[in-house]
Amino acid sequence: MFTKFNTKYKTIFIDPKSPHLEVDEKVNVILSPALYWVKKLALPMKYVRDVKKLLPSIFEDVLPEGHYSYSAYKSGEEFFVFAYEDKRILDTLTQKGISGSNIANVYFAQSEFTDAGEPIAINEQESIYLKDEILILLPSAFVNQSKALDLEKINLSGHTIALAQFGHIVDNKSLTKIAAVFVALILLLAAELFVISQKTAEVEGLKEALFAQEGTKSTMFENNAILKKQKEIYEKQTKLRDSIAVTLASKLAKGETLKEVNFKNKAFVADFSTLSPASINAIEKELKGYNLSFKASKKSENWHLEVTL
Repeated sequence: MFTKFNTKYKTIFIDPKSPHLEVDEKVNVILSPALYWVKKLALPMKYVRDVKKLLPSIFEDVLPEGHYSYSAYKSGEEFFVFAYEDKRILDTLTQKGISGSNIANVYFAQSEFTDAGEPIAINEQESIYLKDEILILLPSAFVNQSKALDLEKINLSGHTIALAQFGHIVDNKSLTKIAAVFVALILLLAAELFVISQKTAEVEGLKEALFAQEGTKSTMFENNAILKKQKEIYEKQTKLRDSIAVTLASKLAKGETLKEVNFKNKAFVADFSTLSPASINAIEKELKGYNLSFKASKKSENWHLEVTL
């Protein structure tokens, strides 16, 4: 009688329509079917841990919007799987007079009334009833007779769940998404810093090579004029490189072709054939992403692109 495992706790059945209680001791709580969703499934898996990975997708088509936790246990060759809202259950327990500190263990009614041979009344209006091994909640008027709920004789199973006190604030899926966003931002910033560092090094190298080739002029004005000219050349080359990269990397659909690329009149020119509006929009979006000025025109099945350098 000295450990958690052999301590005898009082057992309470909780439904949203249960009366208010004054609980000042630890109790076992059995949850009404009104507080969870359950399915019985035959799955080609051996272990519960493998089934648990699939539970969000198994329930995604039937659950209302909310933050859910999931549980499962195996019975014979089949699995009973559950979805429940921690916050809703905790709020219901609080409303009924049961604080989180007084909860010893939490069970689903599904796992505790597996041998219910006849309907059991849980309040004045409703009963629980075992149909095809699934415990359902229904109005007592729908059954001929319900027996009284007797929790003194119930032998509790080992299928308990843990309620997350703060699971309703941010669910696991949201945490994963937030973490992914932060990782993406970190990688993006790192990439930008790397690119800036590379371009700065290129400009500095260009500057040093320029002065070594041309020789240091007598005035800073002359040096700045040479540097400006070289920067203009560098910018044009960068635009040309980006234009070629966007054009060659375009994901064209079947039947769409890049006919020709050229450089003339200080502009990069590309001609495409049979481009769809979606492909045109994608190419234009990429060009705008590189801050490239361009003109485009379409004649018959041909699309003509000019990028000003």
